[in-house]
Amino acid sequence: MNLKTLFSSLATAAVLAVSTIALAPSIARAQIEVDIDKGAVKPLPVAIPAFSGAGGRGADIAQVITGNLERSGLFQPLNVANVADKLTDVNVQPRFPDWQATGAQALINGQVTVGADGVLRVDFRLWDTFSQQQLLGLQFTSTAENWRRVAHKISDAVYERLTGEKGYFDTRVVFVAESGTKLNRIKKLAIMDQDGANPQYLTDGSYIVMTPRFSATSQEITFMALRPTGSTIYLQNLETARTETVGKFPGMVFAPRFSPDGRKVAFSVEKGGNSDIYVLDLRTRQSTRITTDPSIDTSPSFSPDGSKIVFNSDRGGQAQLYVMNADGSGVRRISYGGGRYTTPVWSPRGDFIAFTKQTGGEFHIGVMKTDGGDERLLTTSYLDEGPTWAPNGRVLMFFREGPAGVPKLWTVDITGRILRPAAYQGAASDPAWSPLLD
Repeated sequence: MNLKTLFSSLATAAVLAVSTIALAPSIARAQIEVDIDKGAVKPLPVAIPAFSGAGGRGADIAQVITGNLERSGLFQPLNVANVADKLTDVNVQPRFPDWQATGAQALINGQVTVGADGVLRVDFRLWDTFSQQQLLGLQFTSTAENWRRVAHKISDAVYERLTGEKGYFDTRVVFVAESGTKLNRIKKLAIMDQDGANPQYLTDGSYIVMTPRFSATSQEITFMALRPTGSTIYLQNLETARTETVGKFPGMVFAPRFSPDGRKVAFSVEKGGNSDIYVLDLRTRQSTRITTDPSIDTSPSFSPDGSKIVFNSDRGGQAQLYVMNADGSGVRRISYGGGRYTTPVWSPRGDFIAFTKQTGGEFHIGVMKTDGGDERLLTTSYLDEGPTWAPNGRVLMFFREGPAGVPKLWTVDITGRILRPAAYQGAASDPAWSPLLD
């Protein structure tokens, strides 16, 4: 697959149409829910039988939904292969005693059809098995090859209905795919669905790539490329495959990140041992230096409203977190714990800042409130680094490297209770989560 074909396939996923199936007033209130803020969450038992129709496609869709909900740590999909009620018609109410006997508190069933014109239609229902109430009914239409996105949309709808929080399954992750030995490491820019499906390379590995980041539209990314001649920050449009530099700067440039409106990029420039933060206006291509301290200022991340920037700096003696106004004024330190704080990133909800923390020989992924309060360390290992937020602000992805030097992607929720390897099995670092896709 050449790059033009690749970018076209990434950008031209068919538009999903969705319809709501009317619910009777007597069944509008949910009787079951998952409280994700409780001290301990017991996963909700849920039945997800293969959707009927369209050959094996219904089973494929149910399998993707099952994987999404199970990996969230909030749901426990059950083995329901031997349940007598086969649910061949989505418009017929389930035989609830059959499903109650499995212990499932929720049931997701659906029906898949593909028309002569190739249009895929997926109807699904979410049921409370013990109150025998329908909680949700939706219909999605799309192209037949777009079935995985339909499964992710259904997963998001179920997650939101049962938790009260937006889902995060219809998203992508851009990351650095790694191969080779420690001394001869090949790093390629790569992109995949959040569940590890459809991984694709965006660069050929002839140069090192680092810190890729999505724009707010999910159609553009920025990243740093390192060659023997120096470093360059690039913008890459996933719809057109166009790649361009953001400009020439005196020194090493690194750690780019978009502003929330996608109109600016903040990054660091290192020269003569000093590193400062710059902001580039992508329309005018004019850059502004916003820190001037004789120290290392790096890893800028905008607040969701674009008014502030969090960054890390060693101006206090070792790397700590600071917040400033987007123009560089009003700098204030927010981290005061022992250890080194790096790679801060503002939550899309605006309530927390995630970071990497090093204490002695251990690394942690942590979160704190935007004023520095309520610091919590979510992970501990030989090397955890580079957190990125899911668009709902409830889950973080990061990379973990053991003594063998092979980085892998992991996820953790903001309570620290649900820590799991990500679905992608290859060596990978520097993940960045997209917003929800349109």
